[in-house]
Amino acid sequence: MNPFPYTRLAAVPLAPLLVTQARALRRDTPRLPDAALPWTGSRPGPDPLRILVLGDSTAAGVGALTQDEALPGWIAHEVAVRWGRGASWRAIGENGATAKDVRERFVAEAAAVPFDLALLTIGANDALGLRSRSAFTRDVRSIVRTLRAAAPHADVLVSLMPRFDRFDLLPEPLRATLARHAASLDTGARLAVQGLDRVVAIPTPPPYVDGFFASDGFHPSALGYRLWAEFVFDSAPGLDLGH
Repeated sequence: MNPFPYTRLAAVPLAPLLVTQARALRRDTPRLPDAALPWTGSRPGPDPLRILVLGDSTAAGVGALTQDEALPGWIAHEVAVRWGRGASWRAIGENGATAKDVRERFVAEAAAVPFDLALLTIGANDALGLRSRSAFTRDVRSIVRTLRAAAPHADVLVSLMPRFDRFDLLPEPLRATLARHAASLDTGARLAVQGLDRVVAIPTPPPYVDGFFASDGFHPSALGYRLWAEFVFDSAPGLDLGH
């Protein structure tokens, strides 16, 4: 049973305050740029793995200077450390993208790229926009199915909601409202991809350590991306990329 079945309805009485807090947050939070181009790269090593990172601002590397210091570079690093393989990688996405944006504007491009491992990072903007659970769930399932159809041999990792309740920059009741709604969306998306072949939904993240966040207090720093990449693989113990 969904523990948060009416999270959008619960936000209605608080709407004026939530809107005011959200506007102040957008006004006062520094807007960091995407990671510098190019959004492609490689790491030397035998039998290179082709890595695709698809999604929102975290696919765009916001909070890091380059994609080498963001998810693609650290995913490639973990592949080298854990399986001794080289890697080539590509990131596709956009700061502010929702699951609908990825489904409509980016997944076709992503599906046309040869890949052996895909990481879909999506959900934060859907929670921020209080999108419905059913719409978000349909979009995530559609994206994952498209990736699976494009590369049946590949593994698809799905990283969903951050822990909004641990974001110190968020005031109350905005923080608690977003946390409840994000948890509902997260549950729905996990159920939507459950049982799909070679698809792993990554658990919600552990407590954020000092230095995890970039200067805006919202996106990961280079350290945050490194810890995230480590957590992704720690959370998928059955994944074998050594072949």
